[in-house]
Amino acid sequence: MSVYLDNAATTKPCAEAVDAALKAMTENYGNPSSLHRAGLDAQLMLDSARKTTADSIGAESTNIIFTSGATESNNLAIRGICQAYGKRKKKIIASSVEHASVDETLSDMEKNGFEVIRISPRDDGNFCAEDFIKACDENTVLITMMYVNNETGYILPVQETFSRIKRRFPDIVTHTDCVQAYMKINFRASKLSADLISLSGHKIHAVKGAGALYIRKGIRIIPIITGGKQEKGIRSGTESVPLIAAFGAAVERFSKDIESRYERVSELKKYLTEKISEIHGIEINSPESGSPYIVNISQGKRSEIMLHYLESRGIYISSGSACSKGQQSGVLGQFGITGKRADCALRISMTAETTENELDEFINALKDGMENLRG
Repeated sequence: MSVYLDNAATTKPCAEAVDAALKAMTENYGNPSSLHRAGLDAQLMLDSARKTTADSIGAESTNIIFTSGATESNNLAIRGICQAYGKRKKKIIASSVEHASVDETLSDMEKNGFEVIRISPRDDGNFCAEDFIKACDENTVLITMMYVNNETGYILPVQETFSRIKRRFPDIVTHTDCVQAYMKINFRASKLSADLISLSGHKIHAVKGAGALYIRKGIRIIPIITGGKQEKGIRSGTESVPLIAAFGAAVERFSKDIESRYERVSELKKYLTEKISEIHGIEINSPESGSPYIVNISQGKRSEIMLHYLESRGIYISSGSACSKGQQSGVLGQFGITGKRADCALRISMTAETTENELDEFINALKDGMENLRG
């Protein structure tokens, strides 16, 4: 029996997503840009997935551009906005705990003449909207802030920050990476005051290789991939109908159950944290008020050693972002978690399908590892 607790890295595709992908590959396999019936059938699958995705965040279908995933969505958002509006405005505001696909893109923007101001948490470990607002001025082109941190589950003040910035600097473009919030926390694009929202399929029980970017009406983006006129000319290339259909099917499956699933995972987080708090040497790095889907702990043994031990017991977790390939990203340090505590960090990420029995398996294996492993 295996216990999979690495859902922040990727999720198991739901049956509806698999069925939709299979149907697109075996029945509606035409090119959606073709003018014949087979092309139209494929286009109708795209249209359905686009409407479902748009509805899930209170948007219109015309606001949704499909991409290969959130990394592309983040790149398209940042690079596309900087190319469209960055000739005169050269400042970008960001949180200091962004995903690598945002942070590395920002570093590239710095090489291209942009000033990037990264806002860190205060001494109490919390982000404050006021710190982001104070950093903005008439030279600011973009603010980007993730909704839920992928390593700790910390929920950033996106709505408060963006709404206040829009009142004071309406021309600043607002972008949020919602990968760890989408289908887990109910939100609407307009209420977030977000001009751009990045989404990912494989984090919500769809399949890898499909994502989306919400673009508010009136926002201009310069494409970073050129070619045909697919996706309104913003993202050229023949759309992957099977992957997008799976994305739409997963959204359809889970969009009506967000609140009940959140409550279930909250119960699981409470169960887990109460149990591991009884183990000597465990420190919980995730805030109580964070997303229940992610629990970050430190346990006294080097992360890599403990990960391999747990794997030998059929238990799969991670030490942080999968995109970091096992390397520390520096995010924990921003939250004041450094030194050995950071070296010994583990991330447990759950879904509503996770069971207490699976958590017990993990807890028992963790105890054994802490008692028997060196390092």
